[in-house]
Amino acid sequence: MVDPVPSPSITQDARRSAPRSPAPARGPRRLFTVLASVLLIAVAGGVGGYLAVRRPAPAATVLPGPGVTAGVAASPTAGPTPTATAPPTPSAPPSYAMNGPGTYVYASGSSAVLGTAGGLRTYRVAVETGIPVAAEDFAAIVDRTLGDQRSWIGGANVRLQRVAGDAASSGFTVALVTPGTAQKLCGAVGLDIFWHGEPYTSCQAGARAVINLSRYLKAVPNYGAPLADYQQYAINHEVGHVLGHGHELCPTKGQPAPVMQQQTFDLQGCTANSWPYLNGQRYAGPPGRIVPSD
Repeated sequence: MVDPVPSPSITQDARRSAPRSPAPARGPRRLFTVLASVLLIAVAGGVGGYLAVRRPAPAATVLPGPGVTAGVAASPTAGPTPTATAPPTPSAPPSYAMNGPGTYVYASGSSAVLGTAGGLRTYRVAVETGIPVAAEDFAAIVDRTLGDQRSWIGGANVRLQRVAGDAASSGFTVALVTPGTAQKLCGAVGLDIFWHGEPYTSCQAGARAVINLSRYLKAVPNYGAPLADYQQYAINHEVGHVLGHGHELCPTKGQPAPVMQQQTFDLQGCTANSWPYLNGQRYAGPPGRIVPSD
C-alpha cells in the first residue's frame, strides 16, 4: 500500500520566520485573490492524486530458500552434478587348492541334441573333487556355450549332446581341474603348460578338453573382455582341438582373434573372441602357434 502524499502546508516554524503579509485587498482584488487560492489548491490536490496513483510499487520481496541471503532474489541453481556410475568391481575368485586329488564328480542327466546336422558327438562334463565350482553349474555353462549357433554346431557338420557321467560310452569329456592336475594330464600327452611360475594354460589331452581352474576363475591379464567370454573361449578352444582343429594366428590387427588362436598367451593385436563362427561364417586365421616368451 502506498502512503498518501500530504497536501502542501506551512509548518509552525515556517510561520514564525515568514515575513508579515500585507493587509488583504478589498473588493474585486480580494475576490480575485480568493479565486486564485482555490484554483491553486485544486491543482495541487490533482497533482498529488496523480503522483499517488503513478508512484512505482516497491519491488516484491523474495523469500530466500536454503542457502540464499534474505532479500536477494534466488537465481536458478543447477542440481547436484551426477556422478558417473562406477563399473561393478569384479568379485574376488573363490579360494582353491593348486593341486587336487585327481578324482571327479560328473554332471548328471543329459542335454538336448545341440545342432541340426552332422554326425552326433556325445560328451560328459566333470569337475575335480573339492574345487569351488559345482558340476551342474559347470555343465550348464558348457551346454550353453556348445549349444550356441556361433559355436561348433554353426557349421551344420556336427551335433553335440551331453550325456550323464555314468553313461556306457561318450565321445569326449570336458573337465574342470586344478592347475596341478592339469599339469599332469597335459604332460602325459607331451604338453608343458607351465608358464609364469605355475601350470598356466588349459589343453587337449586325448579325449579330454582340460580346462585349468585358475584360468577359468581368473582369465588372463588385459584380455579385454568379461570373464564369461574368456570361459567360453577356453571351452570352445579345447573342444575345437578334440574335434580336430589346430592352432591359428591373428589374421589382421584390430580384427577378432580366431577361437583357435592361443589367446591365453597373446592376442597379437586382435581382439578377444570366443566363437568359431561369426555372422554365420567360419572365422579362422592362418595356421600357426604362439611360442610365449618367459
